[in-house]
Formats: sequence, structure tokens, C-alpha cells
Amino acid sequence: MTGKPTPPTPPTPSGAGTTLGALGAAALAIGVLMLVPALAQQPDRTQDPAWHNAQQAALASLKAEDGWRALQGGLQWRRTAGDGQGARPTVSDTVTVHYEGSLTDGTRFDSSWDRGEPATFPLGRLVKAWQLAIPQMGVGDTIEIAVPADLGYGPRGKGPIPGDATLLFRIELIAIEGRT
Repeated sequence: MTGKPTPPTPPTPSGAGTTLGALGAAALAIGVLMLVPALAQQPDRTQDPAWHNAQQAALASLKAEDGWRALQGGLQWRRTAGDGQGARPTVSDTVTVHYEGSLTDGTRFDSSWDRGEPATFPLGRLVKAWQLAIPQMGVGDTIEIAVPADLGYGPRGKGPIPGDATLLFRIELIAIEGRT
């Protein structure tokens, strides 16, 4: 014991403040209980066989006669602008690109064009599909790629991208850091 008096315990609140606090907690609990069933009723597309089939069908619909070429892992790509003669990056390079990405249903999830400025990335830190496709490009080229889920964001997805999604990108290679 130090000889200092112990401070008094504050009184337990009562009255209107306690009642309003209890009512607020009850309202929150009811709101959560009402929300949980609504969330549970929303379908998880990653568990839907028809959705999975649509992802695979999107890849299967791409034809060589339309310029599509296959790379490792089922990645599909085609050049839409340029001649492939410019400097080509390696996975260890940092690249500046314009790009847009969408799901197979056309939902766009990202676009540097919409933001009004290109993006610069270390290529080795991007999804495997970009590491495979961008070295096929020369500076000034634009390509389209169709990305199987395992070369994109896989079963977990990321942000607005659901798990096991086939992704479609349009990519313009603007520069390779230190080389162009």
C-alpha cells in the first residue's frame, strides 16, 4: 500500500443515456441479423458450375484465324497494333503501359486509359500472364490477352475480380525503363 487513497468507482449510468445506448445496440443487432441472410442469398459465382463453364468457354472461343496465339498455361494473346519490331522487355524490366482489364461478361475492373495516365510496373511483380505476354511485345505494340484464372488471380480473386475468373486485357507497351 502506498498511502494514496483509491479513487472512487464511477457510478453505473442509468436513465435516458443507458436506455438509448441499449436501444442503439439492439437496433444494430437487428440490422446485422437482417443483413446476414441477405448476404447469404447472394450467389457466389466461384461456386457456380455454369459460371465456371462460361470462363472456360470464353477461352475456347478464341480462334487462331482471328489472330489468337497460345502461350504456356493456356494464355491466349494477339497483336492488335504494331509490328513487334520495337525493343522487347524481359521479366526483370520495369515497363510503362496503358491497359484495361475486364471480365468475360464485359465488366471493366481497371483502366489506365480511364485514369488518363499510363502505369509503370516492375514486370516480375505482376501476374504470371503479364510476365508471359508482355515480353512478346515490342515498344509501341498493343496486344489483347485472355488469361486463365491460374495465370491471373487464381481461386481467391482480388478486389472486384472474383476467384477463378478468366480475365481479358488490352495492353499497350509504351516504354521499358532504361532502354526506351
